[in-house]
Amino acid sequence: MSSTAAIPVVPAIEFIGVDKRFPARGNSPEVLAATNVTLAIAPGEIVSLIGPSGCGKSTLLNMGSGLSKPSAGTVRVDGQVVDGPNSHVSFMLQKDLLMPWRTIAENVEYGLELRGVPAAQRREVSSRLLVKCHLAGFGDSYPHQLSGGMRQRAAMARTLAVDPLVLLMDEPFSALDAQTKMILQQDLAKTVTDEGKTVLFITHDLAEAVALSDRILVMSERPGTIVESIDVDLPDARNPMVRRKREEVGRYVAHLMDMLKLDANSDVH
Repeated sequence: MSSTAAIPVVPAIEFIGVDKRFPARGNSPEVLAATNVTLAIAPGEIVSLIGPSGCGKSTLLNMGSGLSKPSAGTVRVDGQVVDGPNSHVSFMLQKDLLMPWRTIAENVEYGLELRGVPAAQRREVSSRLLVKCHLAGFGDSYPHQLSGGMRQRAAMARTLAVDPLVLLMDEPFSALDAQTKMILQQDLAKTVTDEGKTVLFITHDLAEAVALSDRILVMSERPGTIVESIDVDLPDARNPMVRRKREEVGRYVAHLMDMLKLDANSDVH
């Protein structure tokens, strides 16, 4: 009887022995922001990255997007070495960065416009994504006419419009009220399932990390490195509102607090 070897899954994004140094400037010494970072995220995974402020979390996202190059090691997206801005990766930040002089639809279409996609095709994409992101009917509105949560929905639509393989998300919901944040977490989880995306998600909200993630990576203090990878072994993986209600969430959060050495007197940011 013949057997067929399993075909290895190419990670959607991976870091292999990555260091990042920022050179000395003026009276400031050289900074080793991250060291020996090795991680791999499979296609379709949502992975949260947590750690103390200044440990290099955002630096990793910058290297993953190609906006910054590692000082040592290798970053790959879909098996290809990242050596500059990468069309397979999109960023979503805490600030929506919508252009106030453009309508919401025009903001969503901006990345496609830069790529030379015809106007009719751009409008088709933006219309579909505005429906998916619960902004149907707001395409002709301007950013100042929308609430904070609606603006972040528009930012999510803009992030998805270029059809990236990987979404790099740097605390995208941290400025929102608790209810809006949970709704957008739910939307993100559904979108990842529907669109087949991979997410690397920075957050300081430990409950958010547990509710949303398949896996949580914990970074050390600077120079940041991965000190633990935690599989979130809970049902309802793509239903964070339901998952949040499970008593096991508290145990995960307590373990993460211990890893981060947090107590009642700690500054979690």
